[in-house]
Amino acid sequence: MITATLSAPVFTPEAEKRLQDFNTSWKMRLWMFRQLPAAWFMGIKIKSMTWQNAEITLPYGWRSQNPYRSIYFAAQCAAAEMSTGILATLACEGRGKISMLVSNIEVDFTKKATQLTTFRCEDGEKAFEIVQKAVETGKPQQLTMVSVGKQLSGEIVSVMKITWSFKHKP
Repeated sequence: MITATLSAPVFTPEAEKRLQDFNTSWKMRLWMFRQLPAAWFMGIKIKSMTWQNAEITLPYGWRSQNPYRSIYFAAQCAAAEMSTGILATLACEGRGKISMLVSNIEVDFTKKATQLTTFRCEDGEKAFEIVQKAVETGKPQQLTMVSVGKQLSGEIVSVMKITWSFKHKP
């Protein structure tokens, strides 16, 4: 599962366990209910996840729609943030105390979202690299991760660039 670009100490046993938990639907639903109740309420779910990428689904329905019969922008932002955030969380697992915070979001809405939308982020490797740099240098690091939202039809509805700040706390 791990390629030669990442050394063994970077992908910790804690990260391996967290990845298994993220891919176990009942554990993830329980975690979301306790930690992210708004995301749980909107019906956000992990479709698939590896250490390199994550796919999050957001259903179109009364819990996620706006008065204009499309998915509310904040619901899309929540799903996109989750697709980047779970990769960043995975990168921090077993690395000591690391604070992570969204410091910027840029969004392009390209089409009205009116059906199940999947948000995909493929920046997991970058997250592992930047967290490693934060641990090694002791200095805060930033990483902009991209999440693309596509409807079932394959049409892109939004592209979100979410900048995460990481700081290792010895």
